Amino acid sequence: MKDININDHKITSKIKLSDLPSKLDLKADKDTTEDALRKVRRQLGKLQDTMYAHGKYSVLVCLQGMDTSGKDSLIREVFKDFNARGVEVMSFKVPTELELKHDYLWRHYIKLPARGKFGVHNRTHYENVLVTRVHPEYILNEKLPFVNSIDDVNDAFWDQRFEQINNFEKHLTQNGTIIFKFFMNLSKDEQRKRLLRRLDKQEKNWKFSAGDLKERKLWDKYMDCYQDAINRTSKDNAPWYNIPADDKPTARLIVAQILYDTLKQYSDIKEPDLDDKTKANLHLYREQLNNE
Repeated sequence: MKDININDHKITSKIKLSDLPSKLDLKADKDTTEDALRKVRRQLGKLQDTMYAHGKYSVLVCLQGMDTSGKDSLIREVFKDFNARGVEVMSFKVPTELELKHDYLWRHYIKLPARGKFGVHNRTHYENVLVTRVHPEYILNEKLPFVNSIDDVNDAFWDQRFEQINNFEKHLTQNGTIIFKFFMNLSKDEQRKRLLRRLDKQEKNWKFSAGDLKERKLWDKYMDCYQDAINRTSKDNAPWYNIPADDKPTARLIVAQILYDTLKQYSDIKEPDLDDKTKANLHLYREQLNNE
């Protein structure tokens, strides 16, 4: 089986999405790939227990991709061996009336993981420079004081919003949040096949929405927005990773491997030491319990 090198997926310079692969051949069959994932996710689960006890870092996992790119199933499979107390999953839909009464980052900020925990965000604060950029009329719902018409949602507006997002992530990483941003790179043809499966299989019909077809017609515009967002916001403190998503088992393994290989480099993450008094009296506590 081909080794996964996380640096092959990390975006460290300006890219063209058309140059990034949506499929990766690991030279392994599905069973071998899934066995490898089970091993890595067990290691991740143990590491998360240590991080929970350590209590000084939180981890924010951001998943972005077009409809059917496999975000939900990836969350289910990658984090299956985590203690439930250690991971919180959030899926961000259309902003509610309450959320629109706050700035666009508010609803994401209040759902950030606490120290020692993983937060997995299915669709993220990047929706505010992706779907709103494809549909700038949505910005009017935010009732911003200096945006009175679509004409005000111009290049200067997006420049400011990207700067705000970079500052937001810089603030988080400076205060102990480790950020992973995964672009689920799905090809247009593979999306077509997955949408057809939702129509052809009765048990998957519920996943289908006619709106998916409307958004699919805007594919090229979405790709332009993704490319610009990635190029503007892949920073050393919060890099983007390209995840070839045409094959779901491969995508899940790559994400899990990136998480584990990166986090195990934090040599300071370890269980806290007992205080000297407790450590010195362990034999007494053990004796007390044995004599009950």
